[in-house]
Amino acid sequence: MRIWSMASDMAAKTPPERNRYVDFLRAVSILVVVVGHWLIATAWYVDGELTPGHLLKSHAQYQWLTWLFQVMPIFFIVGGYSNAVSLESAKRKGQGYADWLVTRLHRLMSPLLVLVIAWACVAGVMTLMGVRPVVIEFTSQAALIPTWFLAIYITLVLLAPVAYKFWRRFGFLSFWIFVGLAALVDVLFFAADIRWPGWTNYFWVWLGVHQLGFAWRDGRMGSAGKLLIYSALGFAVLYSLVHWGPYPQAMVGSPDEGLSNTLPPKITLFALGVFQFGLLLAIEGPMRRLLSNVKLWAATVLINGMIMTLYLWHITVLIVIVSLAYFAGGFGIGIEPGTDAWWMTRPLWIGVLYAVLLPVTLLMSPFERLPRRKDAPVPAAMRQVGGALMICLGVAYLALFGFGSAPLPYLDIFAFFTVVAGSWFSGLLHGFR
Repeated sequence: MRIWSMASDMAAKTPPERNRYVDFLRAVSILVVVVGHWLIATAWYVDGELTPGHLLKSHAQYQWLTWLFQVMPIFFIVGGYSNAVSLESAKRKGQGYADWLVTRLHRLMSPLLVLVIAWACVAGVMTLMGVRPVVIEFTSQAALIPTWFLAIYITLVLLAPVAYKFWRRFGFLSFWIFVGLAALVDVLFFAADIRWPGWTNYFWVWLGVHQLGFAWRDGRMGSAGKLLIYSALGFAVLYSLVHWGPYPQAMVGSPDEGLSNTLPPKITLFALGVFQFGLLLAIEGPMRRLLSNVKLWAATVLINGMIMTLYLWHITVLIVIVSLAYFAGGFGIGIEPGTDAWWMTRPLWIGVLYAVLLPVTLLMSPFERLPRRKDAPVPAAMRQVGGALMICLGVAYLALFGFGSAPLPYLDIFAFFTVVAGSWFSGLLHGFR
């Protein structure tokens, strides 16, 4: 395949100083998230009716699995490492904030814009066909759930230069300051029942986790033995918070009524991130040697070249497959979720979904890799920041409510045009070839 040949060529040209384990963890973390979503989102066809469900709500005994499948902390740590590398490179080249930002945002926002436009068109066609608004809302909201992560990550990219300076000045104290702020917010949430500050934890938690990526880049995480101790401590803290504290066991979604570790984020995600990252970083040495294998590294390069597209479209593929199964009389979705038979068929189910997702990803990923026009001017920093924030606000709303229904009339349409307007204002639409 041509794309494999391109990936192999890029892999062969990799400079020796590049930390390949960073790219490997980015690829693996997204692949794990995809599998986790496909397991959690259940569909059961009984007596001609399709019942969508949530595995963690219907079978609470499986909530512990989220301690393995919730790997977004790893992605944010990897993001911190990558942002540090790119900021150091920009400084060596004498690039300013605007020049650095335009490249980072272009790669993130291009595939995001394609997905939002695609689902706006799908929702419009479904409306013209007379599909019930509740169906349009459910399917579009589910398909756009992955965009919440990019809304947060884009915001962190905007703040990355300031966060990096904060790290360079204060080191690990910068991490503990974010931990303290997040803990204070949680105290207000649980002890004083003051819940609105909880939404600020989208910044404190993920900025704090992001700081660990800076620590990794600076070689400040310590030896393998220390990392295993950190991991054990992270696990102990996480277990204590869940077992004796007010936090739910599940690290994904909102399976417990009115309470979630992620909506908004809680300090449990710090403990989870340290637990996972300590283990993974302890084996960095042998993994970097293993990644010297040309084929393994080429596969890592290939996945990273289309990683955002793969992540953004995986729920859409799930919706399409479930819809086809429904119209085929429930073929493949007639087994009760959570049963032994259901678990035995999950490898086949995930294999089918990946078999469909990969061609879709290959088809859509060129939008992710579109280079900016060489003659395209670099927009002013404030334009890029303002446009990016408009995009983040629009996709955050659509991830919460989808198309077809809104707290206020036409608010979903307004959110969509906010995304498009933000893309124009930031200069994204001017930079395509």
